[in-house]
Amino acid sequence: MSEAGYNATYFLQMLAADGPLVTARRLVMSSKPSDGFTALWERKRLGLTVEAHILQERFADLFTDEERSVARRRLDEYGYRPPLANEV
Repeated sequence: MSEAGYNATYFLQMLAADGPLVTARRLVMSSKPSDGFTALWERKRLGLTVEAHILQERFADLFTDEERSVARRRLDEYGYRPPLANEV
């Protein structure tokens, strides 16, 4: 994620091994935020996280209500409010 000044090596390895959907589900359903989430939080770039992407309207059909709820709760805990659909 050069846009945020973060080298997402482990995330890229997960994508290559398991694909984007499995990777996203695994990261969002983990009991704690990933190192990548934390690194993006430190850089004030939570909009680039898997959690933020899961909440985007274009991906709504790919994730369960529970997965979206966990993503929303995690972002909320870190003070991030995703933009409304008409703000994107």
